[in-house]
Order: sequence, then structure tokens, then C-alpha cells
Amino acid sequence: MAEIRPFAGVRYRVPDPELPRVLAPPYDVIPPAYQEALYGRDPRNIVRVILNRGVGEAAYEEAGRTYRRWRADGVLAPDPEPSLYLLEQSFAVEDRPRVRVGLLARFRAEDPGTRRILPHEQTRKGPREDRWRVLLATRANFSPIFMMFPDARGAFASLAAAAMTSRPESTFTDDAGVAHRLWRIADPAAIAAFADALARPKAYIADGHHRYATALRYRDEHGPDGAWTLGYFTPLEAPGLVVLPYHRILQEGPRLEAARRALDRHFRLSTTSDTREAARAAGASTASYAFGLAEPGAGGLVAEALPAAEELLPRDAPPSLRALDTYFLHQGVLPKLLGIADSAVRYVHSLTEAEEAVAAAACRLAVLMRATPPQQIVDVAEAGESMPAKSTFFHPKLPSGLVIHPLISG
Repeated sequence: MAEIRPFAGVRYRVPDPELPRVLAPPYDVIPPAYQEALYGRDPRNIVRVILNRGVGEAAYEEAGRTYRRWRADGVLAPDPEPSLYLLEQSFAVEDRPRVRVGLLARFRAEDPGTRRILPHEQTRKGPREDRWRVLLATRANFSPIFMMFPDARGAFASLAAAAMTSRPESTFTDDAGVAHRLWRIADPAAIAAFADALARPKAYIADGHHRYATALRYRDEHGPDGAWTLGYFTPLEAPGLVVLPYHRILQEGPRLEAARRALDRHFRLSTTSDTREAARAAGASTASYAFGLAEPGAGGLVAEALPAAEELLPRDAPPSLRALDTYFLHQGVLPKLLGIADSAVRYVHSLTEAEEAVAAAACRLAVLMRATPPQQIVDVAEAGESMPAKSTFFHPKLPSGLVIHPLISG
């Protein structure tokens, strides 16, 4: 894997109880209403840098001025020596407690051709350009690139457990009820041990592909030292590595009974009383492909693939993509059986949002998806393929502004 290094992280110098007031989720999961709420919450909130509400070039200029002003005023300040940062996040999924632990470190972005750091999705021009403009305005990374790596022998887990016996630097709980604890690791021997544990395995980009593309562009324009960026590294085997499904909201297409008739030959179909039951039953299915449907005022339906469903996919579909529910849905079900174009699809990562859309009759149908297992993500990355849009939602998100990484300029 790419080399990791410690760095003097720039952090908010506020008491722990104030951290939820000044931090924010990654820019791409902040809808406009929440952006306004974060603006109103505290004049020091990092949203003013990562997702400034100004228009055009003025937004990026204001983001840069704001960050520099906070640095000058001491709202943000670097730690006294280069460090690694260990982050524990405690949360619940369907009332089951989970814990995810990962390491924040400086690492060198590399082209996928080196086969050491592998992506699984394509990037889009608009978000790439947006992140590029923020990077140029601030010369800093505010949100880490989320990386997964194999730790089958538990070397990383053992080092993390040892580091977490000391008192954390910061402790806070965010808006979603996720409890965070942050440790700063400055001891040279501990840093070397973590670097050694991460030196050999490949890393797979879980989240942050646009930020990674931006790091490569910065390297290309500023020389090799410009490749250093901010990463968060967590083991593939950890039980706290949670991927939630992105559900689909269809703005047009057939009603539920017409969909039932269209699906009948390729699926085993069962009726459910509501959206949540359809999502639960689909999620529990062991069929090769499964999903739920729900219509406002008409209950739900669970579709579990029969062997005949395989014929819906292109014959030359790569095995890594053929295994995905999302690929199957967008290649076979939506266009071929339901007659729905991708332009009619909206995405929500929360079952509650899907339920609300159905309850408010704000859609024709909701499509309730199963989560994509991490191993399928690895398989796609290893094959050099790209998943369909919105195939994964890693939970919980990493807070922006918790540890800020100043760029190295070549």
C-alpha cells in the first residue's frame, strides 16, 4: 500500500462539548436545508469552508479567506508535533451496537495502475472541479478519503487496542448520535508500528473518489510532494465496517400491480403490508438478487430472483458487476422490465426517507435495496470495474474538520 506518514493536524481549539457545533459531515451528504442549519449553528462551523453557500468564484474565495482567518485567530491551530490520529466511532444499526476504529494519516495518492490503491467508482466532472477549487482556495484537506485494507492477522487491530488504553484527546457525540473518541499518536515507535502494519496490504477506496481524483490532479500540477493527502484507514474484517443501501425513488413508471405482472416470470414475489416490511424482507433474502417495491397507499412487494433472471443481464457482463444488485437493477429490471430510465431515479440512503416519500405520495414507487457487502466492493476494484452510481453508503460518515491536513506543495 502507499506509504503513510504522521502530520501536525490542524484542529479546532474549542472544548469537546462545542465540537458538534463546529464540525460537519462530508460535503456531498449535506442537503441545502442542513447546510443552512449548520450555517446558523455556529459562525465557526466548517461548512463555511467545505460547502460555502456563496455563488461561483466568490464561494471559493470566501472559503479560503475564512479558513485563513480561523488559522490566524487561533480558532484552528496545528498540533505541536507530527502525529497519527486514531478515531473510534460508536453507533447502532437496527438497535445493534457497533464500533468502527480507523487511523487518520497522511498518505501518497497513486495512480490505479500501481495496483496499490484501487477505486471502485467513476468520478464526475462537476464534483471533481468543485473539490479542486476548494483545494486551491485553502491548500488543505478537511475530509479524509475513506480507505479499507485487509488485516486478517489483526496487526492493526492490536495496535489500535493498545493505543486506545490511554485517555483520548477528544470525545463528542454528533447529530446522528454517533459517539466519537480521538487519540493522537506522536510516539515514534507507535507511528512506525502502524506504518509497518499498513505497508504491505492493498487499500481500496471506500468513499471519497472525487477527493482522491483531486489529489492526483494536485500532484500532476505541483510535483510529487503534492500527492500527499489525508486518509482514513480501517480493516475490511472489522465488524464495525457497515455499508448501508441506497434506495431508489422512482418518479415515473408502472404502479405496483403492473410491476408485479412485469416481474412475475423472473422473480418469486411476495406481498408486504408496508415499505419497512418490504425493505426488511428484501434485506433478509439469500437470493442471487432481491429488492423490495412500495407504492403510496398500496403496500409493498418483495422480488427474489429466479434462475431465469440471469438472462436480463448482458452476456458479457463482468462477474464482479454481475454479482451486484444495483447493476442487475439498472441493467435489467428498470430498463427492460419496468421501462424506467435512470433520469427518473432519485436516490436516498435512509429507509426513513424512502418511507416518507411513499407516505407523502411523492413517488410512483420506492425500490428498497439490499446493502452491498464489502467483499463485492473489493471484487469490483480488483477487476478494474466501476459500480453503478449510489451502490454504497458507508455508515457512519467521517466528520469534516476534525483533523485538517495542510498540503505539501512541490
